[in-house]
Amino acid sequence: MIEDKNQQRTELSQLGEFGLIDHLTKHFEIKQETTIKGIGDDAAVLDFKDQQVVITTDLLVEGVHFDLSYMPLKHLGYKAVVVNLSDVFAMNANATQITVSIAMSNRFPLEAIEELYAGIETAAKTYGVDVIGGDTTSSTTGLLISVTALGTVAKGDVVYRNGAKPNDLLVVTGDIGSAYMGLQVLEREKEVFKVNPNSQPDLEPYTYIIERQLKPEARQDIIKLLKDLEVKPTSMIDISDGLSSEIIHLCKQSKVGCDLYENKIPLDPQFISTCEEFDIDGTTIALSGGEDYELLFTVSQEDFPKIKANPNLTVIGFMTEENAGMHLVTRAETKIPLVAQGWNALDGK
Repeated sequence: MIEDKNQQRTELSQLGEFGLIDHLTKHFEIKQETTIKGIGDDAAVLDFKDQQVVITTDLLVEGVHFDLSYMPLKHLGYKAVVVNLSDVFAMNANATQITVSIAMSNRFPLEAIEELYAGIETAAKTYGVDVIGGDTTSSTTGLLISVTALGTVAKGDVVYRNGAKPNDLLVVTGDIGSAYMGLQVLEREKEVFKVNPNSQPDLEPYTYIIERQLKPEARQDIIKLLKDLEVKPTSMIDISDGLSSEIIHLCKQSKVGCDLYENKIPLDPQFISTCEEFDIDGTTIALSGGEDYELLFTVSQEDFPKIKANPNLTVIGFMTEENAGMHLVTRAETKIPLVAQGWNALDGK
């Protein structure tokens, strides 16, 4: 793609903070009955009556969580919303509202921030949530985005990480590892571009895994599916830091062990072929990659008939007594201890 060097550039200082907020949020519509007052006052006003409210927040920092050399701002806005909504769905809740706060340096003109907010608006419409407030400020270190998401859940329906029991089945949605391999392809092409800025990458063979990295989706559909199937998970978490890390979270908080079967982990064909191309072990990536934003949960064995034929759900193992430990059962049917090697935001690994 050839970049237009004569793009319009409006300095943010021309609008001021409140003018910028008005400009960026004028298209946001209120859809939720629980939103009494959104943007435009000192605080938002919400009315949830007899529902329980879940709240989660996430901070994305340029150079730590995203790289603008290959992450379009519109995709970034979309992803910033999605990663928060995923945490709401991991509580078996419905997402209702979000707040968005950004800090940006003066290298970003109004047009760039408009792109970011276009992604936020698209995500809000896609998932049916209201944008009800936030904050904007300046930054000396690039772009920072903080999103807080709210959701509601009936009192008896909330699912925590600590409810798994021995013999419960371990279930995952979708496929695992693709987002990480999408990132590897983007990082490789970035290095090629540094050497030869005229090179045009052929990303056609990697469309699915790149989309999993740049435009992930939160599994809102699974919350409705489970309700329709009359299945309430005993524990649940979303996969943001890697499958092994999330399984260990469930085990530790539920005080159980686990047997995870390597040959049951769902992998996309494009993921498998890209791992082969990079000469990387697919199981290692599936266990440690992160950013898939699929849901990982446990169900009672009694619920197995309700989920067994569903293409969205894969049983990948079962929970054991705590003293049995946490293990990966390899294709060769040997047991090896499950280790958390997922991404650590505090050391960038």
